[in-house]
Amino acid sequence: MSAPPPRVLAIAGSDSGGGAGIQADLKTMLALGVHGMTVVCAVTAQNSVGVQGYWELPAEAVRAQLDSVLGDIGTQAIKTGMLASAVLVGTIADALTEVAAPVVVDPVAVSKHGDSLVSAGTLDAMRARLLPLATVVTPNLLEAELLTGQHIADEAGMLSAARALLTDGPQWVLVKGGHLAGSPVDLLVSADEVLRFPGERITSVHTHGTGCTLASAIASRLAIGDDVPGAVKAAKEYVTGAIAAGFPLGAGIGPVDHAWRLRTAARLP
Repeated sequence: MSAPPPRVLAIAGSDSGGGAGIQADLKTMLALGVHGMTVVCAVTAQNSVGVQGYWELPAEAVRAQLDSVLGDIGTQAIKTGMLASAVLVGTIADALTEVAAPVVVDPVAVSKHGDSLVSAGTLDAMRARLLPLATVVTPNLLEAELLTGQHIADEAGMLSAARALLTDGPQWVLVKGGHLAGSPVDLLVSADEVLRFPGERITSVHTHGTGCTLASAIASRLAIGDDVPGAVKAAKEYVTGAIAAGFPLGAGIGPVDHAWRLRTAARLP
């Protein structure tokens, strides 16, 4: 009998198109060698061209899933993604106060296509209830602007927003700068450190699921035993390969390829 792999719990919404959300989380976790578990907080109708609708689950259903997984299986890392309302943020925060595992918060607010995925007051609830529990929070530029009220036009703005978010209580803030002009760079900031993660600019429109994938990869590496900077480095390497291997799907934005390492190793098309 094999020993169980590290366990990671994804708390997020379902993407019917399979490129982001819970589906991306589980694919990432499998690719990185951990056992993925889920708490589904919302169901979306979405495809390559946009989000046609979303329906959040009742708070009691979300709490029941949390209690079921955490009460029996447990977890070595947690990733949160799409949380559609302040009520769900509070429900999840109440449960996570009792959990010692590291928490990666991906503050999903808007889809890749520009569709809002949260109701009024949700981001305020995240700042008040969820960010104080976060080991690392991973906003993109728009999410960082929405959370802080600051306009971000350059790397200095990224650093200012990260420091503003640190006042809400997370141990680390990773501001993703891929949407700025020039060579992309992400900033990982704590109370004591500022770490730059420069990257390569990959020309591709097929980037659906990058945020979910990065946050899940960080959580997976934390479960394996990396510290936060090491987890971010390894996660970025995985996501960079997934973006480079992204493929067209439907009539719009295709997904990144979560299985790119497996395809490379097996020499599959």
